[in-house]
Amino acid sequence: MSQTQTPKVRVTLFCILVGSVLTMVAVVTDHWAVLSPHLEQHNATCEAAHFGLWRICTTRVAVDNREDKNCERVTRSGEKNCSYFRHFNPGESSEIFEFTTQKEYSISAAAIAIFSLGFIIVGSICALLSFGNKRDYLLRPASMFYAFAGLCLVVSVEVMRQSVKRMIDSEDTVWIEYYYSWSFTCACAAFILLFLGGLALLLFSLPRMPQNPWESCMDAEPEH
Repeated sequence: MSQTQTPKVRVTLFCILVGSVLTMVAVVTDHWAVLSPHLEQHNATCEAAHFGLWRICTTRVAVDNREDKNCERVTRSGEKNCSYFRHFNPGESSEIFEFTTQKEYSISAAAIAIFSLGFIIVGSICALLSFGNKRDYLLRPASMFYAFAGLCLVVSVEVMRQSVKRMIDSEDTVWIEYYYSWSFTCACAAFILLFLGGLALLLFSLPRMPQNPWESCMDAEPEH
């Protein structure tokens, strides 16, 4: 690898590292979406919820004398009751969430996110091995694994969006308002860093092309 390519590769690997950390944060946290009902009365009980790939947490707070009729901000206060989705932990009593979260959507989003982490691990192994003597070629498969990880993550994000939409449209829940929270933002940012970082790493790790028409690939300067 030439001296001009080395700094570019290091910066790209740092961006990919940030994307990998954001992916892990998004997968293990449960703030992908926040759901809240529409309050018809001022003296009402707000039952808001936030959930991720694995579990859902509900918060019930008595709301008094509110001018607006939504309770999206009360998720930061009150006593939380968290439970894993029933299809991930059969012992949990979350029958209503078994339907309203659309079991197939939830399992698909979680499984695809796990595939994303797997691609990140394999890509990181290739990237670490590439630092050995004359092993720069390992950066190319590493870049592809990182790009695949980003694609898997954006598919998981889209599946989660569809799951939220199904939950809001369901007649079995009181939630009619929602917004995506910081875990969802982490996943979107991780997709951008992993996918674009993987493509950039692939370009930077390719051998130098001939600079002149009469210069062949065999006559090009060898990689260091």
